[in-house]
Amino acid sequence: MKTFTELKPFSDNIHFHQQKQHRLHGFSAEMIDPPILYTINTFNQLPYCFTLQSCYGHFVFKEQKNIHDCTPLPPINKQRKVAYRIAYIALCLDNSESGKKMLAMLQETTDIDPEYIHVGCADWFWQQQVNSYVLQVEPKRFMRKDRAVVEYEEALHLEKVRNELFSCLLTYCK
Repeated sequence: MKTFTELKPFSDNIHFHQQKQHRLHGFSAEMIDPPILYTINTFNQLPYCFTLQSCYGHFVFKEQKNIHDCTPLPPINKQRKVAYRIAYIALCLDNSESGKKMLAMLQETTDIDPEYIHVGCADWFWQQQVNSYVLQVEPKRFMRKDRAVVEYEEALHLEKVRNELFSCLLTYCK
């Protein structure tokens, strides 16, 4: 199954609100990376949206081997290569005017850096939940993968783009 595909058109989903309630019933703050917990909670409070999965984006290298670490990268590092586990948020949107407006706003976030921010779908999410969309921070050349190995300078850029994106997302939830 593909981890990232082109956008799919909205489908009818008369069960959206029941699916949202079911999904949020099993939701726990411990499931979310702390830096994006507020963002995820805010999205889940919107009547036309709920989150399916997310990741803040993590950098793993010689001095930092914890794949769940959320601390900022040091500004200088002798390590040349960094393993990057992508930052993303997978959302289910209602097939309504508000849901479509949210998707359009998500698409606008790519303007931050179109080479690193992408909006699309993932087949395996769509099969579980129609109208699911993915917003991710990943170098374009790796956009269909869930991790990549990049040079340290590029990792610093990814971190900057990721932080700007998650900051921007909060403005869309108001």
